[in-house]
Amino acid sequence: MAGELEAIVLDLFAALDGRDFAAIQGMFGDDAQAIDEISRRWLRSPDEISATIRQFEATIHDIHSDMRDVHERSWGDTGLLTCWLEQDYTLEGQRQHVSAPTSVGFRRDRGGWRIVLLHSIPLPEGPSS
Repeated sequence: MAGELEAIVLDLFAALDGRDFAAIQGMFGDDAQAIDEISRRWLRSPDEISATIRQFEATIHDIHSDMRDVHERSWGDTGLLTCWLEQDYTLEGQRQHVSAPTSVGFRRDRGGWRIVLLHSIPLPEGPSS
């Protein structure tokens, strides 16, 4: 059974997989930051996150996200979820695969949990056994 924070992140990836970019924007707090793995830069404000999400609408398709090794903790109004993200998508016609340790930071705000940090860094495939 998913914990409270895991359920939010599952909703986040379900919205991403369904290309519901408006729903994604509503999950972030007013001072959220994130990593954009495609442009390889920090997004340091909700405006930058929104602009990047809007760019995804035209360039990213056929998204499928899976989380594993999920751990969550909360301390009062602060929460942290870590997991391993496996994600496939088509970017500008090219099929992509991401395997990434991922951290999602939360803060209680506006009556619920809001994402204040999304940090996912794809790692290259390891050597084959």
